[in-house]
Amino acid sequence: MELLELAQDVVRRAQAAGATDAECTIAEGEEFSANVRMREVENLKEAGSRGAGLRILIGRKTGASYTSDLSEDGIQHMVKSAIELADITTEDPHADLPGVEELGSIPGDLGLYSADVEGLETALKISTAKRAEEAALSADPRITNSEGASFDTHVGRHIFANSRGFAGEYRSSYCSLSTVPVARDGESMERDYWYTIARGYGGLESPEEVGRIAAKRALRRLNAVKVDTQKVPVVFEPRTARTLLDNIFEAVHGMSIYRHESFLAGKLGEKVAVDALTVIDDATIPGLFGTSPFDDEGVPSRRTVVIERGVLKSYLMNTYAARKLGMKTTGNASRGLTGNAGIGHGNFFIEKGVQTPEQILAGIPNGFYVTELMGFGVNIVTGDYSRGAAGMWIRNGELAFPVSEVTIAGNLKEMLMGLEAIGSDLEFRGSVAAPTLKIGEMTVGGK
Repeated sequence: MELLELAQDVVRRAQAAGATDAECTIAEGEEFSANVRMREVENLKEAGSRGAGLRILIGRKTGASYTSDLSEDGIQHMVKSAIELADITTEDPHADLPGVEELGSIPGDLGLYSADVEGLETALKISTAKRAEEAALSADPRITNSEGASFDTHVGRHIFANSRGFAGEYRSSYCSLSTVPVARDGESMERDYWYTIARGYGGLESPEEVGRIAAKRALRRLNAVKVDTQKVPVVFEPRTARTLLDNIFEAVHGMSIYRHESFLAGKLGEKVAVDALTVIDDATIPGLFGTSPFDDEGVPSRRTVVIERGVLKSYLMNTYAARKLGMKTTGNASRGLTGNAGIGHGNFFIEKGVQTPEQILAGIPNGFYVTELMGFGVNIVTGDYSRGAAGMWIRNGELAFPVSEVTIAGNLKEMLMGLEAIGSDLEFRGSVAAPTLKIGEMTVGGK
């Protein structure tokens, strides 16, 4: 039986067994990873997976089960387990599926699958990883070691069906290449990395470019110092700016809102950031890594403006969170094979500005350019922000010397209102993307 037909059959079986509503997710995928270190193959990994998950409702009681056994017996056992679990759970007045009118899928090819990924030879995957590492190792005599390079591929299918008439599926693929060189100068030893990711092999940056950038990043960290504690402008490079978006996502997450565990709860329609800031969630952009034709409840993917010119316009919700808040789902349901749907994002990004990173730095006589963040010192309820950081010190508009073992502290509410520049360098290396960001003042805690 075709997997889409199987998903629909599972839903029918669940209804026949007593479920008033049901939804079935089936996923299958193949992964490959080639890891090399110091010019030798370290390991090759290949794995395949296939499984089905069922969530049912009996009135307002829910039950869920999953199986990796798609045989007749395996399916029967999954249905029976879900029914039995629903029987012993308590009713939840907000438990439901999306309305029939809310269901659907974006038509057309969203560019999520590239056939060339399946056809890549193992020898090519190994040689691509070796070329990236070699480019890093030969970039400078101070690159004396390596934590390796990795070439990874994934090909998968996602199938979803429910009892309200929705049935859909899509295929996806990606490949990625990364390398982690280690630089040494006397007693100072530092590592850094760079990577490239694309839906198909042809979209990757060259291995030589990946290795060269990784080496450059490792080298510039050598002989880092700890600066005195001070309040200065802080610039987040795109890689670290993305973590601020992760914090914003947590703050607009529907479950954080209805639990009142977010500093943005109750702020819809209010100004929460500077005019220059617009944050968008868009799962419809062809070829990107947060794109899909429908969410994990069968609701069509869409573009949601979360913050528009500093004003909070929308939270991100699945059906459950929307019902709790008296709103409509934003098509952000996300789940694995089993259990209730959570909330995820599509392509979550900050709209780019007009200044180049160089122009942003040029206006700073004394400041901190953050290239790495450590720890999890962010309180989404209050907005309090404190994280370990490393990067480069900015002197007279230029990156002057490396800095490590410091903390940066502030409050997300003040940071969003204190954004002074948004860079033009937005690019997607994953489903979360941000350009260079400059915050007017934060506390850098050092000596």
